[in-house]
Amino acid sequence: MARRQLLIAVLVLWVTGPYADAQRPFGKLAVAPSEVEGRSANITISVVATTDLHGGVLPRGERGGLALLGGYVRNLRAARVRDGGGTLLVDSGDMFQGTLESNLNEGAAVVRAYNALGYAAAAIGNHEFDFGPAGPDETPRTPGEDPRGALKARAAEARFPFLAANTVEEATGQPASWPNVKPSTTVTVRGVRIGLIGVTTIDTAAQTIAANLPGLTFTPLAPAITREAMSLRSRGATVVIVLAHAGGRCTRLDDPEDLGSCDQMAEIVNVARQLPAGLVDMISAGHTHQAMAQDVAGIAVVEAYSGGRSFSRVDLTVNRSSGALVSKTIFPPRDVTAGPYENRAVTPDAATAAAIAPAVRRALTIKNQPLGVHVETPFVRGDQQNETSLADLITDGMLASVRGADVAIGNGGSLRADVPAGPLTYGAVYEVYPFDNRLVTFTATGDQLTRIVADSLQRRALPTELLPIAGFRVDATCEGGMLRVALTRSSGMPIRPEDRLTVTTSDFIAGGGDGILAPAGPLQFKGVEGAPLLREAVIAWLRQRGGRLDESQFLAPGNRRWSYPAPRPVTCQ
Repeated sequence: MARRQLLIAVLVLWVTGPYADAQRPFGKLAVAPSEVEGRSANITISVVATTDLHGGVLPRGERGGLALLGGYVRNLRAARVRDGGGTLLVDSGDMFQGTLESNLNEGAAVVRAYNALGYAAAAIGNHEFDFGPAGPDETPRTPGEDPRGALKARAAEARFPFLAANTVEEATGQPASWPNVKPSTTVTVRGVRIGLIGVTTIDTAAQTIAANLPGLTFTPLAPAITREAMSLRSRGATVVIVLAHAGGRCTRLDDPEDLGSCDQMAEIVNVARQLPAGLVDMISAGHTHQAMAQDVAGIAVVEAYSGGRSFSRVDLTVNRSSGALVSKTIFPPRDVTAGPYENRAVTPDAATAAAIAPAVRRALTIKNQPLGVHVETPFVRGDQQNETSLADLITDGMLASVRGADVAIGNGGSLRADVPAGPLTYGAVYEVYPFDNRLVTFTATGDQLTRIVADSLQRRALPTELLPIAGFRVDATCEGGMLRVALTRSSGMPIRPEDRLTVTTSDFIAGGGDGILAPAGPLQFKGVEGAPLLREAVIAWLRQRGGRLDESQFLAPGNRRWSYPAPRPVTCQ
């Protein structure tokens, strides 16, 4: 008996000690039978949820980084081992696209880190389709190239399933069923059978490169969730969790019952309210890069910003014998920073750090390349709801890179980071625009351009970022209850409705992305074959420009590109 107790003590020390996670992967913690015998009828399962990592494997500033997240997860797992409970680690999509550390290997570094961390499942988000075929082509260029080749390669490498219940193949009418990709899955945590479902925003087709989506359609979320949840319940799942790459926004996160600060029209809020009562217990949301920690229609709905800066947590109290859910505790998002958690210091996880180390080394040699430009003041991304110097800078680079172009139109949602002060590097611009979109051109009349601009001013549906422009100025006024828009070239000449202009933009926008060009009606585009990558064209322009950059050179009183009745969306009474 004494020998058995000694063996148990050694096992417990091994799984909770400081070197446990460096010696073996996450997700392998075991608890000795005597640790749980005689305890209460209920156990706690802590669900840790991340979303919209966008390749953020390293810290930014003083927070974030997957190795430090591993320290938080290790402490929480140790706490649950001590009280006989369990943990579950999940992700709600957009894992890969966004940094050199991830993009150079099409997300493989993220999968390696997630394997080390012990994720149970991840949803497929809209940007999981961005890399297109496996290899250098961002979209299919030759016959036989699989437009989802890179995504399928990452799924095959993962030791956890990718979930996509509302991503439907048109040929079969069924959810995508690729190797290690499925609509839902079940996991067992401390004897509790938990069902996991993955879905992505209904707008996915408009928010990634269209050329990578042939043969796919994205169906409404609530029916797909209902179908899968009922199936999971019938197969014995007593807890059902949805990993949704669809989100919302709440500004007060201290009271889960308070929905007053939340966007009531947000996609995930509407989805939660459409689900049959009691069918789903928790939704890990994403996509909007905002935060939630609310109870919506009896469902715990959480979301934790983006870039790996924080994580969500919900503690589920479950009856030990029946597996039935007794109660839920919703925590506000927790920033990933150095400090104590669960009564222990948080230190980076060595196994996770080792998993990403090769990608970090490879990226470092590229990202530190100087561009010969000195940034005097930071160019701040903000929320892109108003004109910014960063948007002006990028669209100026687009316009200057295309010979013969009269104007440029960008996409505020594609700008993902600030430009810091100091010597400008390749990596800094890359993180501003990490997408492999190409510059394309089309011809539009002044009337068509006016309609595109007016839509940006009046748009209520997502995305709502103000349209980045170059080569012209917008003056909008309310006259007689109507919005009047006048466009003027940078030269000072007015743009008349019948004028024909050569417009440069990204192939994402040209392919219908975000519906930006929809108000103009049919347009003819020049092919993207051989067209330069937008990001690389802007970088080449910056190298040639050299010198110093200051926000006032792009955005100063009397030198703004937009003038309109505030705030947006503009309504004229």
